[in-house]
Amino acid sequence: MTDFTMNKDAEGIATITWDTQGKSMNVMNEQGFYDLDALMDDALADDAVKGIIITSGKAGSFAGGMDLNVIAKMKEMAGDSPEQGLFDGLMKMHGILRKIERAGMDPKTNKGGKPVACVMPGTALGIGFEIPLSCHRTFVANNPKAKIGLPEIMVGIFPGMGGTTRLVRKLGAMGASPYLLQGKQLNPAKAKAAGLVDEVSDDPMAAAREWVLSEPKIVKPWDEKGYKMPGGAPYHPAGFQTFVGASAMVNGNTQGAFPAAKALLSAVYEGALVPFDTAIKIEARWFTNVLMNPSSAAMIRSLFINKEALEKGANRPAVADETVKKVGVLGAGMMGAGIALVSAMAGIEVVLIDQKQEAADKGKAYTETYMDKGIKRGKATAEKKEQVLGLITATTDYAALADADLIIEAVFEDVGIKAEVTKAVEAVISEDCIFASNTSTLPITGLAKASSRPEQFIGIHFFSPVEKMLLVEIIKGKETGDRAVAKALDYVRQIRKTPIVVNDERFFYANRCIIPYLNEGARMVTEGVAPALIENAARQLGFPLGPLQLIDETSLELGVKISKATKAAMGDAYPADMGPVDDLMYAMVEEGRLGRKSAAGFYAYDEKGKRQGLWEGLGERCPVAADQPSLIDVQHRLMFAQVLEAVKSLEEGVLEDIREGDVGAILGWGFAPWSGGPFSWLDIIGTPYAAERCAELAETYGDRFTPPALLKEMGDKGQSFYGRFDKAAAKAA
Repeated sequence: MTDFTMNKDAEGIATITWDTQGKSMNVMNEQGFYDLDALMDDALADDAVKGIIITSGKAGSFAGGMDLNVIAKMKEMAGDSPEQGLFDGLMKMHGILRKIERAGMDPKTNKGGKPVACVMPGTALGIGFEIPLSCHRTFVANNPKAKIGLPEIMVGIFPGMGGTTRLVRKLGAMGASPYLLQGKQLNPAKAKAAGLVDEVSDDPMAAAREWVLSEPKIVKPWDEKGYKMPGGAPYHPAGFQTFVGASAMVNGNTQGAFPAAKALLSAVYEGALVPFDTAIKIEARWFTNVLMNPSSAAMIRSLFINKEALEKGANRPAVADETVKKVGVLGAGMMGAGIALVSAMAGIEVVLIDQKQEAADKGKAYTETYMDKGIKRGKATAEKKEQVLGLITATTDYAALADADLIIEAVFEDVGIKAEVTKAVEAVISEDCIFASNTSTLPITGLAKASSRPEQFIGIHFFSPVEKMLLVEIIKGKETGDRAVAKALDYVRQIRKTPIVVNDERFFYANRCIIPYLNEGARMVTEGVAPALIENAARQLGFPLGPLQLIDETSLELGVKISKATKAAMGDAYPADMGPVDDLMYAMVEEGRLGRKSAAGFYAYDEKGKRQGLWEGLGERCPVAADQPSLIDVQHRLMFAQVLEAVKSLEEGVLEDIREGDVGAILGWGFAPWSGGPFSWLDIIGTPYAAERCAELAETYGDRFTPPALLKEMGDKGQSFYGRFDKAAAKAA
């Protein structure tokens, strides 16, 4: 059954309705384009049709965009010459949208043609906004929850179906930049004010019908003689300044690590120099370039396909629904307060407990402050604030937990304290209540020894700040049962975050990978590598923070605590080569350089806590060597320090699904998003090269870079991680 249907009425209006079968929101696929094309041909050829309206059969939305599963496979489906195949396919689709835009007008005189309106019941994203941009007038329902925009850049591509070219010609390069380069989305009212859409109406279909029958002028500005781009073309003085600034901004923000941003800017600049139809070809050429880059497929796979699968419960045990009705949060510090906030925002009843009522009240006040900020920004209302605060009970009384079905412990990172709390809480909660610890480093199996129900004990590791970070790491102890896993997954779904499930081991998965990144950065400082080289090497890999800045953000004091605890736990097995790193960190902490929280760390800060640059005294403690390593050596040390831990996690069974390894790395600590995650990166560079390069690094810099047996085996066999371990592909097969 087709996703597009058409109805012609007595007034001469042909209404084409888009209604993707089996989906709650319209998504475009290749066949959909051809079906739309056929209906447009029919309507344009029918003399009884005076005008056309394209709309959606879905309540509240027009379309969510292109089916990214299709985009991810476009390269492999493009034939023996994928570059040509992709370009030709893109130009066919451009031709369909250009047909909508020209609508039968004479190519020389711009006379004739039939008006084409787009009626959007709500959300219109990606191709769901590119189609309206090709229409002559857009009408949007007055739906404040709707979002309109072009978010493609967020998943490693850019608007490649004319959205880039049309929006720049509509708003100018500067005006279009927030929507193209940042993926900014607006509600209908703001979209109209910004010039993205034409009309917002309580009855957009009636408004569109009236417009279509009014014999309106339909030629687009860029198809008329004398058209001038808003803000100036690149050869205009004003336009020249715009493009110089845009280039600096893009490269400053991306450090060249994200190919889609550079390709987008190139398409905009080159397209602005030529007529519209040539600009469309340039856009298609650069979009082909992006699709040919393995980064785009890796980002789409990790940041959309795999992320969505995990959020929908790809690895959820087959047990009954475990939706959380009431959660008890133990500890009202920063983490506990954040957990209470996101829980209440999701409509879950919360009991927030601390030793003193003052501390519990302060934890609840965190939500009040958050809601007040939301009200000021227009993202919340006083009614919503009252509702959310009404769900949180701040108390010191454990008896308030009696009817909770999930407990999340977020007290001080001390085994003894956590054990006391566990026993005290289990004395009042119901027999079937699940108990979770928010520990970031302590093994769950060990913490579960304090519980009389270890099968109902699990780890739920939030990242800070809780309300901003998208990832939640769920840790299964040795005795954790399926119902506890399902409860944790259902809860994470309720608070609209992305879960990964890992098995218990020291540091679990995320911290196991991120700590070596921090240590490698500090280690290079002790070796005399220029700190600026270390930090910039990381940023040019796409990391949001270099290792030294990240140490400051998380605090050197925490790093020292983790080091001492690890040394105590591992004994003689503690790596001997950690000595110089420990010595540096311990000394800085003793001097009061604890990181951002003390306004002193690897970086210097002003009296307001604003970072001022690398601490000058660092060079006195660790003199910079005359001979500096190559940029690629520094980058490979930073990358492989993390990636090898990810491989070991898979090898040792801490990770059960490489999708979780990739998604968790990007969302948890910002691992080079352009790469798709550690396993995707290994597939991009190839396991044979990765194993060989690790052996080289091990010989030069130490045994920590020795390739794990799994990586060496896969390199010898020429295997890829997604070829061997992709559960989604195996399930589909």
